Amino acid sequence: MNQRDDVNKRKADHIQICLNDDVNGRGITTGFEQFSFIHQALPEVDFTDINVETSFLEKKVATPFLISSMTGGTEKAMTINQNLAIAAEEKGWSFAVGSGRAAVEDPERAYTFQVRKYAPSIPIIANVGAVQLNYGFGVDECKKIVDLVEADALVLHLNSLQELIQPEGNTNFRGLFQKIEELCQSFHLPIGVKEVGWGINGKLAGRLFDIGITFIDVAGAGGTNWSQVEKLRSTDPLKRAVAEAISGLGIPTSECLLDIKQNESTGTLIASGGLNNGVEAAKAIALGADLAGFGRSILAEAVTSEKALIDRFTQTEYELKAAMFSIGAASLNELKNTSSIKRVGS
Repeated sequence: MNQRDDVNKRKADHIQICLNDDVNGRGITTGFEQFSFIHQALPEVDFTDINVETSFLEKKVATPFLISSMTGGTEKAMTINQNLAIAAEEKGWSFAVGSGRAAVEDPERAYTFQVRKYAPSIPIIANVGAVQLNYGFGVDECKKIVDLVEADALVLHLNSLQELIQPEGNTNFRGLFQKIEELCQSFHLPIGVKEVGWGINGKLAGRLFDIGITFIDVAGAGGTNWSQVEKLRSTDPLKRAVAEAISGLGIPTSECLLDIKQNESTGTLIASGGLNNGVEAAKAIALGADLAGFGRSILAEAVTSEKALIDRFTQTEYELKAAMFSIGAASLNELKNTSSIKRVGS
């Protein structure tokens, strides 16, 4: 099997494993269950007036929701991405596509990332692993990715522990901070950084914002654990054992938000990592996030149809508004600044 086939098989494996297997972390949660809204029996809000519109990447969107980077590079991924794009355009979600590395290495797969025709108005984000900056990728390759996606921004994903367990993994993360800074200085579009399920702490977030990163997706622990995904792909007993040992590592999504907020970072903050519904999204925004990202929790609908996704997106927005109604928040700004959230038991 050549490198091109390896990449395509890996992407297909990821979809099947995430759909069919238990790949959550062990003994770790998002932490959102530790927080509760203080219900306001007299909310002094007309539910029909609750407004969840926001702006992201200089575009107005109907909701603060983001489709977190998932897939690309295979025929099934094209169907998934098409469904996601159509539903996102319909319901006003932002959309981050999966890693575009496959499209650079195999141009015949580029079409699986070309979703702009299905979503002409929403923010679309191209994606590549930051570690690829140590493996031959630079400004030109990143530009190819955003051009073929017709993206509004590029996000660099940080996935060190996934790469460690992945059979084909790249583990040289030395010097990446400087390369990210250099890319920020020379690139023509906004650049964001995201984790993939282990979280980003407040100190690192502050450093990244300081060098020009526009947005950070914390992608915290409590949802999909990519060492578990790669464990199921690996035939190496050592890597499988290590994957199990590290399955409880990471910073819970809620704790990422609190830590970044405590460090007074000022860039756009996205909360993803284990979010399942609009109430959890409301908690994330109340704890400091600007947007809330959903990944594996919407994958089953993405595989099914655009209608299934639209129905799910409608439900998620309704759940968010219900949580806001409960505390009398008529806008996202009021939700973000609410005092009606507390840690359970405090």
